[in-house]
Parts: sequence; structure tokens; C-alpha cells
Amino acid sequence: MHPARRHFLVILGLGAVTPLASADNTRNIMITGYWPPTANMVQRFSTNPELNPEGWVGGNWEGRGYNVYSYFPTFIDDGDNNWGQGSGDFEVDYQDTSADWQRITSEIKPAAIITFSRGNRGTNWEIESRHNLRAPENWAADYSEPFRPTLDMPIFQSLDIGTNLYSSLPMEAIRDAVIDSGVINNAYIDENGTGGNYLSEFIGLHGVWYNSLNSAPDAEWRNFAAGHIHVGINTPLDAAIAATEISIREVTDYLDTVIPAPGTLAAVAPLVMVGGVGRRA
Repeated sequence: MHPARRHFLVILGLGAVTPLASADNTRNIMITGYWPPTANMVQRFSTNPELNPEGWVGGNWEGRGYNVYSYFPTFIDDGDNNWGQGSGDFEVDYQDTSADWQRITSEIKPAAIITFSRGNRGTNWEIESRHNLRAPENWAADYSEPFRPTLDMPIFQSLDIGTNLYSSLPMEAIRDAVIDSGVINNAYIDENGTGGNYLSEFIGLHGVWYNSLNSAPDAEWRNFAAGHIHVGINTPLDAAIAATEISIREVTDYLDTVIPAPGTLAAVAPLVMVGGVGRRA
């Protein structure tokens, strides 16, 4: 890493594991980030030692019986909070996000998903309750052609335009736990709006869509919870990291109520495959 530049880290690959699993589900939790602070706050859940030299902490995290994996783009700090598209997994780009989503979820088959992105100004933890599939022309342009989603994307093949899908995260528990911790006082559930019309909404919609496809008892690999959280632009990194961990704990506590405990825990064996203000992403 050149000393004159500060990079924000990205997992360029996937921790493919022999999962902690039961008959019809893994015990893998997938978390994602976009613009800082969200890219930075999930760094320790990277399985790539070059990008996370302190070591992956997500294996059987805190002894809770769940593996936690994060995916997010790399950004170069320009000193002006203009992060741009980034590079790596889940670039701030519709086509990249769609392709990465299909690849990563098919490999880790997450039992739960939390997508994170940068929100509005201030220090806040905004839990989105729903997402909407807009027509392609109603999404804000990204950085590279084609600048908007296209109808050949899997999500448009699966859902009707105008469809609303809802968070299945334990939203109240997350909100209350973050507030009670004191790390972020302004934690709340957005019960009226959606996640916007940019990549925050797009990836959030992918999470709840994945849940809708895989939540039934007869699903090959069940997903039990998915949803999106917007993190305020001015949220201190330490507070964002703490609130991320609190949110994951609440999700694991919820999963414990709906996932049967496995008879034995399989060994975790990661395989790493290296491979602007006012808008929220």
C-alpha cells in the first residue's frame, strides 16, 4: 500500500466453508457495505489476510455458532468524501452489484443477511422496513454505462415492477439494543419510506428478495432474516463498528429461536479467492 494514499479495504473473495449447518440451512451470515463508514466498519469480517491483517474474526463468531462474512468495495480517500464507484465486490454500480449478489449468495447460502450503506448526515442508525422495485428509468444514475439497472437482471425477471418487499430482521430488537448501548442514540426504524432510488435501495432490495425466495420450510437452503441499515455519514467509526456488532448479536439471538441447533459443529475451513454528499450508498 502506497503510504501517500489511504485505501479502504475490500474482501475480493469469498470464505467458502464447510459450514456450521443443519439439514436445510447453513449458519452463515452475510453482511455488506458501500461508501464509508460502512466499508470500514465490517473490515474485521474479511477472510483475506492481505486486506485484514489482524485476522478474520467471523468464524463461529463470539462462540455463537455462526460464521460472519462481509463484502464491500475498496475506496481511495480523496479527502473530500467523494468515494465514487470503488473497486472489488459490490462496487457502487448496478451491474456489478447484481452479478456479485448472484455469485456470493450461491456460494455461502446465507441464513441471514444485513446490507449496510451510508445514509444521511449525522450520527444515526436507520433500519429500513421495506424496499421497492422501481422501473429501470426511475433509478438514479451510477458511474458507468449502463448507468441504471436493466430488465435482464435476475431481480427484474423474478419480481414485478412496483413490488414492495419487507425487512425480516429483528428491527425493534436491533433499534433498542443500539440505543441502550449508548454508542448511537439516534437509532430508529423507517416505517414509511424506502431506501431511496440508488444503490442503497438496490442492494437492500436484493437482500429482502433473497429472503422471499428462500424463507419457506421446503427451501433447499433457508434464509431466516434479511434487511438493510443506513448508517449516518458522520457516525464515528468506533461507534459504527460497535453498532454493527450489536446488530449481528441481535440477529444471531433471533436465529437461535428459529434454527434448530445442529447436532455437531463442522470445522470452519475458509478458502479465500482473491479476486458524494446527499446520496446514500
